[in-house]
Amino acid sequence: MMAAAIPATRGRLAEHAPLAPMTWFRVGGPAEYLLRPADVEDLCTFLKDLPLEMPVTVIGAASNLIVRDGGINGVVIKLARGFGDVVMEGDAIIAGAAALDVTVAEYAAEAGLTGLEFLSGIPGTIGGAVAMNAGAYGGEIAQVLDWAEIVTRAGELIRVPAQELGLSYRHANLPLDSVVVRARLRGRPGEAALIGAKMAEIKAKREASQPVRARTGGSTFANPQGQKAWELIDAAGCRGLTKGQAQVSELHCNFLLNLGEATAAELEGLGEEVRRRVQENSGVALRWEIKRIGVPA
Repeated sequence: MMAAAIPATRGRLAEHAPLAPMTWFRVGGPAEYLLRPADVEDLCTFLKDLPLEMPVTVIGAASNLIVRDGGINGVVIKLARGFGDVVMEGDAIIAGAAALDVTVAEYAAEAGLTGLEFLSGIPGTIGGAVAMNAGAYGGEIAQVLDWAEIVTRAGELIRVPAQELGLSYRHANLPLDSVVVRARLRGRPGEAALIGAKMAEIKAKREASQPVRARTGGSTFANPQGQKAWELIDAAGCRGLTKGQAQVSELHCNFLLNLGEATAAELEGLGEEVRRRVQENSGVALRWEIKRIGVPA
């Protein structure tokens, strides 16, 4: 689309912007346009004036994302400055969508609030956590979310109560092309020592069982009802399986790794091979938890 059709912004707008450095996998092609809006008002105005035929994609920390090698058409929105504030409100926290999950968990701990410790084990942002009802270590967003504020594709800022989001396992019913900008997460009074101990336990478990320092993307497949994806993958003989420079982690086989020069196609192809083998071995069709977006090379 002609650049003239792109609205003005007080934020930062780049054309043909590399996305691979922003993703945990370090793969993928560029964004046709990459927008970092200045604030909520700027985002509202931009989306209101953006032609409806222009596709919109929202990314957060990109910790559970494969951007395909051909990149992403249209406008990619990444929230940064202006969307990361964390404010205490009684026994709750109001967090901007760009705030890291672990940061919010730390704020809650400092305030003596329990119930949000699980966020310290999720490597993403609050916006992404709401959008996928993220969860780990016995907790999930659905248990603590009061409301989320979103900007619709029409540029309207609305507040949506948690019960209207249809939160289910790794899913939220957000309006199409909407952008989560803020959320209220409730805790409850707790003992600082116990909160700190639980967060330390989560950190130790995560570092011992997951390839946290590798080029990875978190859990690749959602756990089927009553089953563990990693167990199904292991039973199908996929631990350590490779495709080019992509590998199924030896440490935790529900994680894919970029060994250095993997392409998005290799990672996605390896994931599909894992799905095929698990289906053949157990009859279970694994569902991708990692989002795969963009166009092939």
